[in-house]
Amino acid sequence: MVEELPSVFLVGPMGAGKTTIGRLLAKQLGRSFVDSDWYIESQTGADIAWIFAKEGEAGFRERETRAINELTQQPQIVLATGGGAVMAAENRKFLHERGIVVYLNAPVDVQMARTAKDKSRPLLQQPNPRKILQDLYSARDPLYRQVAHIIMPTGHTYPRHMVSQLFQQLEAFCAASSMTSAHKEDE
Repeated sequence: MVEELPSVFLVGPMGAGKTTIGRLLAKQLGRSFVDSDWYIESQTGADIAWIFAKEGEAGFRERETRAINELTQQPQIVLATGGGAVMAAENRKFLHERGIVVYLNAPVDVQMARTAKDKSRPLLQQPNPRKILQDLYSARDPLYRQVAHIIMPTGHTYPRHMVSQLFQQLEAFCAASSMTSAHKEDE
């Protein structure tokens, strides 16, 4: 069943665990793991904070869309996207149509705990990061839900246990999809 599994794309807010879960899931599936932010940094030779500072969020988002387009065309990978990747309709289309999208849904308290000391997140370098996280969550949660095939809450269990649960959900999703495809062929 794992061989038949298409690429898996992880979406969700910063601090949801996309990179941690993505690495563990890729290892379990025997696949390559790619983090879209790291990919952008390797392509540009600059870190995300520098890109934001020099090109603004709009410049970064253009780079992100090019990266998402390229990465979602790679076969059988596990991809962790940046928290704002779902803001562009084009990205949502690439993600939803080219693989299985898993929304790692982290409440704002979980995000705060995981990002509190992280200086590499340009959007949080403000006086009130909790308000920023809440505003981002409110704006993006409907988009994460729109693009997702599977929604998994995070912050309540250990990463390895969560990957085990996710693996089961991926298998069930693929089994249901293949049954639906077989049913349509019978009609």
